[in-house]
Amino acid sequence: MAPDRSNISFTITHMNANHQDSLAAYLQVYCHVSAREAKSARLEDISLSDLVISANGTRYTVPIDPAMGSFSESRSRLVAMHQECLARLGRSDITIKEYRRPEGIEIFLFFVFATALVAFSRRSNFLPGSLFYETVGLGAVPPLAQLFYKTQPFVLTVMGGSHVVEASLLTVKRLRRHGVPVLSLVWCAWVVSNLIEGYTVWMRFDRMVREEGAKKEHRK
Repeated sequence: MAPDRSNISFTITHMNANHQDSLAAYLQVYCHVSAREAKSARLEDISLSDLVISANGTRYTVPIDPAMGSFSESRSRLVAMHQECLARLGRSDITIKEYRRPEGIEIFLFFVFATALVAFSRRSNFLPGSLFYETVGLGAVPPLAQLFYKTQPFVLTVMGGSHVVEASLLTVKRLRRHGVPVLSLVWCAWVVSNLIEGYTVWMRFDRMVREEGAKKEHRK
């Protein structure tokens, strides 16, 4: 019995220290706990037939089906349960836990799009006397100011609309898939960035996913 007890203690410590996301996924799939409530999941005990996980002040029993023959099976069974949960949640096994700021050419593009959004947010910005008109010096190129004035509704609709669509898709295709909690600071940072700079956010996010995947492979 002693070896099994040792395995239990190791498994509990290891899961709480390194696989809290798996515990949260178990609660979401097997106990129908919301992602917000499952965030604080901690493994309290494990038997051959179930896991006891606490979250947000409540204890849950997660069945291991079929039951294990011995605790030596715990690693492979927990991994299999983790993979099943990811599939049912539509999630990747790579979790993104932080926001990454624009780098290199992305910084330039960020400011270009931010400036464009501010400029085209109001048609009057392209009329003589407006702060933007005078600051940028559009008076030196009247035809350009007139062009911007005429196309402002179209440009704002296309640019703003496309960025809103991209940001909406980002929340489903990337943020949810890679475990970024909805309305968390990290989630908000990625969404706001996408609303401003557009598709370069997707490229930066995918780059992070590849880097995290490489780290994961290296740790195996």
